[in-house]
Amino acid sequence: MTAPAYALRDGNSIPAIGLGTFGLNDQTGIDAITAGISAGYRLIDTAYNYGNEEEVGEAIRRSGVDRSDLVITTKLPGRHHGFDETLASFEQSRSRLDLDWVDLYLIHWPLPHVDKYLHSWRAMISLREKGLVRSIGVSNFTPAMLTRLIDETGVTPVVNQVELHPYFPQAELRAFHEEHEIRTESWTPLAKGRELLAEPVVAAIAAEHHVTPAQAVLRWHIELEAIPIPKSSDAARQRENFDVFGFELSNDEVEAISSLARGRLWGGDPDTHEEF
Repeated sequence: MTAPAYALRDGNSIPAIGLGTFGLNDQTGIDAITAGISAGYRLIDTAYNYGNEEEVGEAIRRSGVDRSDLVITTKLPGRHHGFDETLASFEQSRSRLDLDWVDLYLIHWPLPHVDKYLHSWRAMISLREKGLVRSIGVSNFTPAMLTRLIDETGVTPVVNQVELHPYFPQAELRAFHEEHEIRTESWTPLAKGRELLAEPVVAAIAAEHHVTPAQAVLRWHIELEAIPIPKSSDAARQRENFDVFGFELSNDEVEAISSLARGRLWGGDPDTHEEF
């Protein structure tokens, strides 16, 4: 089974669900990522700061899946903001991944107090023009920051990966993304997990569709046309998380889950957060 894919504004495409790899390190990480690819995930999300790009590269080699069928994402760390610094950091990431190209390269955090993200964006445009990166985007950017990139360079990020879950559904940001054809990706799509999955409204909707609460929440992301990137090292849980395309939620069910909104959980304020 493969996931549906969305078209990106640059002509490329991206699967509707991805595998998060934060914390998947060493041999257990390789095994977990390989299992995820075997389960059907084709969008694999890593970052320089995760310290596991080599493990992701090894999992790709072991998977037996054609490289062109995979969408590999990595991210620029905040300490490498700047034009030349971005180019150098990318080559370190590409070397560790052992890839000829990266499918999606993101600025991990904007760090506006450093105010070099625009220089990094220009470098990423250069990498795309050279064919070393297929698509470029950002993570944890606000509408004002996105507007600055667009106005200063004429190049719109194809993706903004942000904290998004039923406690923090990001309606205004998602509306901005839709207006500018920016695809929303969801990190921490299940929030803190146990608390969210125990919510009565989530449990009731899951029971109605004969699925697990996690599957109901991940389907909520799909209904919003946001791309969830759940992380699990357990092969059975990976398969369960991936199996969310055989049912649909009604508009009322989507609204009921969205009504759980409280706010962000992780203190990931792009105006203050140093790193992820």
